[in-house]
Amino acid sequence: MSIVKINALTVPAEQREVLERRFASRAGAVEGSDGFEWFELLRPVEGTDQYLVYTRWRSEEDFQAWMEGPMKAAHQGGQGGQGGGGEAGGAAGERPKPAASGSSLWSFEVVQQAAPKQA
Repeated sequence: MSIVKINALTVPAEQREVLERRFASRAGAVEGSDGFEWFELLRPVEGTDQYLVYTRWRSEEDFQAWMEGPMKAAHQGGQGGQGGGGEAGGAAGERPKPAASGSSLWSFEVVQQAAPKQA
């Protein structure tokens, strides 16, 4: 079965809009990756300042290949991605300040899943 990676990003209230804009501008950055199955950016509603970046992959190897290839290149080039990295703008060659003040990557194996019943 699949694996799930959840990046818990601590985002101060004044940086929420910046983070969401960066993720919106990264549309398509992961979707074409081999083994990619799902992405969601989850905004906190109450009780926490952590956004959750949920991705599901066919295997750990597929996730690692994305991390070492497209994701690494995107972050070095100042584009957004799993970590809510850079955003275009600022002085030439200057990387913008990260929107998140901290992050933790959680890893899970999918052992059970269910979908709505079809009529």
